[in-house]
Amino acid sequence: MKTLQEIFPLLSLEPKKVVITMHQKPDADAMGSALGLYHFLKQLGHAVAVISPTNWADWLKWMPECNSVIDFEYSHEKAQAALDSAEWLFCLDFNIFQRTRNMAGKLARMNCVKILIDHHRQPDSASFDYGVSDTSKSSTCEMIYDFMLASGHADKINTEVAQCLYAGVMTDTGSFRFPSASGDVHRMVADLKDRGLEHTQVHENLFDNFLENRLRFTGHVLQNRMDIFYEHNTAMISVPWKDLVKFEIKTGDTEGLVNYPLSIKGIKLAALIIDRDEEIRCSFRSKGDFDVNTFARTYFEGGGHFNAAGGRSRDTLEKTIQRFLQAMKENSSQLQ
Repeated sequence: MKTLQEIFPLLSLEPKKVVITMHQKPDADAMGSALGLYHFLKQLGHAVAVISPTNWADWLKWMPECNSVIDFEYSHEKAQAALDSAEWLFCLDFNIFQRTRNMAGKLARMNCVKILIDHHRQPDSASFDYGVSDTSKSSTCEMIYDFMLASGHADKINTEVAQCLYAGVMTDTGSFRFPSASGDVHRMVADLKDRGLEHTQVHENLFDNFLENRLRFTGHVLQNRMDIFYEHNTAMISVPWKDLVKFEIKTGDTEGLVNYPLSIKGIKLAALIIDRDEEIRCSFRSKGDFDVNTFARTYFEGGGHFNAAGGRSRDTLEKTIQRFLQAMKENSSQLQ
């Protein structure tokens, strides 16, 4: 995989047909980095399409040009046509094709130039022509900002770009409270502010834009679906499919739920296990020196970051819970 610097001279040459994609069920960092790069490349004259492997949360739809993003599963023929004509493929916020669900096979077979920009561990570098995978970065949005500066086209960071990038870096740093919120992150935000970013509106769009049912669902889950294991400094939230149906929970409505137990004094590991009907999805968060990336890879076919990771299970919810409890006990000494 060659360095990103090697494509900088190509950005201002003849326009390319570009596709930007991200991981399935994109969060604010995935969608923000994709749309931020979209607005940047459009200003350089490229023909750009953004494709999401799946649908996305309603609270992301405020992002500039989010309505132009193609849902691979819903608009399959349109997505296929864009992929078939692509000369460049930017892969953002994931580093192995399997994280794009049903798109994975198509992406692997494409013969175009493939470019990776990501901050997760253990990238499949052999699948990409150019790229960078930097786990020290707070977010892919921070990396896209770095890409824009280093390319020599910082003047293209307009209001639309700034809104998208701020959304991703702010959410992936937990509103700047995680250790990944480095000095570079704060300098980035200051620069975006100087370029005209109105950050208050972004916060309102992300956090004050839900329906009543989501708040009631959150209360129900914290009251009835959360178990605390103080002897292991661990908390677990397990959500059956019937709860999602009862409260009419949509894509993105469970975002951030796994973080609530970490506010409990002494808790070092929090898990959210949700029956999504087609499979069990797991989210893990930790404080301190417990590595949930390794935990997720070892027990739940997943991975991510040191303190934030995800996984899945093909078992029933009950069996997945039992597997988690056994894994918790096996790692108890590291959680003390």
